[in-house]
Amino acid sequence: MGLKKFRPITETTRYKTALDFSEITETTPHKPLTKGQKEYAGRGNKGRISVRRRGGGHKQRYRIIDFKRNKYGIPARVATIEYDPNRSANIALLNYVDGEKRYIVAPDTLKVGDTIVSGENVEIKVGNSLPLKNIPLGTSIYNIEMNRGKGGQLARSAGASAVITAKEGSYCLIKLPSGEIRKIHQECYASIGEVGNKDFGLVTIGKAGRSRWMNRRPKVRGVAMNPIDHPLGGGEGKSSGGRHPCSPTGVPSKGFKTRKKHKISDKYIVNRRKK
Repeated sequence: MGLKKFRPITETTRYKTALDFSEITETTPHKPLTKGQKEYAGRGNKGRISVRRRGGGHKQRYRIIDFKRNKYGIPARVATIEYDPNRSANIALLNYVDGEKRYIVAPDTLKVGDTIVSGENVEIKVGNSLPLKNIPLGTSIYNIEMNRGKGGQLARSAGASAVITAKEGSYCLIKLPSGEIRKIHQECYASIGEVGNKDFGLVTIGKAGRSRWMNRRPKVRGVAMNPIDHPLGGGEGKSSGGRHPCSPTGVPSKGFKTRKKHKISDKYIVNRRKK
């Protein structure tokens, strides 16, 4: 999928770019595989803002995606490639030979009319899903399970793919898009190929209004606020803050580590993405 530019008839369209959606073959989703979703505008269960600068945005319907790929041995034909407003990747509608329909994250080069299948010993072909133990070293994979049967959790965004670098005992070493190398059990499933819509990261939004369509509200500097709203706020005249940058709750925002230890997950990390 390529990018399209706009005639510079205004200052915003001068730099604005958008995807040309040349790969999209259907504009309306398969309604039984969609459901409505409520907009919470960054608020938690107490009604208080927990994620700032969220709200507004266009109304969307959620597409139910099959991350488990658990219809083993049943071939499916790709019926459509569709846009999904809830993720950066495109999605593909599969028509299984038994009559069921499911959405999957669409890999690059997958076309309408292709046949894909999921199972223990299927062909190494783009779109097919099989256990890591049966995938050769150096193969690009996406939609990777971390726990057998839970469904793919890794390498699902536009243009993402991971690589199997080694196999040790009952585990595979997977190099993830971030550079992290992680051990994953060989029984976990993954799909062959890399996620499509690679040009997603090259899009220039171009204007503030387009950010509002995508549920993103304006960002106000802390030094421009009042002291009650932010630790950097207040001061006589224009103040530079007088302390290191931080969040409204006082947590330093540059280099301060806030990640909690995940004992079960961390022991499988061989090389971290940050040294």
